[in-house]
Amino acid sequence: MNQNLILIADDDSDVRDMLSLTLEAAGYRAVGAKDGNTAARILTVAQPVGMITDVRMPAMNGMELCQLARRNPTIRDMAILMVSGNSHAYDVDAGLVAGADGYLSKPLSPRALVAELQTLISRRHLGDF
Repeated sequence: MNQNLILIADDDSDVRDMLSLTLEAAGYRAVGAKDGNTAARILTVAQPVGMITDVRMPAMNGMELCQLARRNPTIRDMAILMVSGNSHAYDVDAGLVAGADGYLSKPLSPRALVAELQTLISRRHLGDF
């Protein structure tokens, strides 16, 4: 696994850019994907330590992307943070059942996002999941 790389899967280029800047300021390298299919290809090649994925994306949604990642033995242990404009308990539960380790609602706080991602990565490395 690439210990410093985070994949950002979101169909909104402004969100991808904002998240990339936020992550790079926190010491990570970021790579973006505009849809789920592109993200799936990047995951298998780059093997990032973590992924931030939107729920609603074309080609493959965030739920499907999480499920795909958890079935792949080379990347199933990476931290996955799902982000969405949907914040109902049902949506959060569905994201966690799909394989996400955490779920944040948009609009995102950059500090909260980095803190949550760092916590999830640490927990994955300690075997807490």
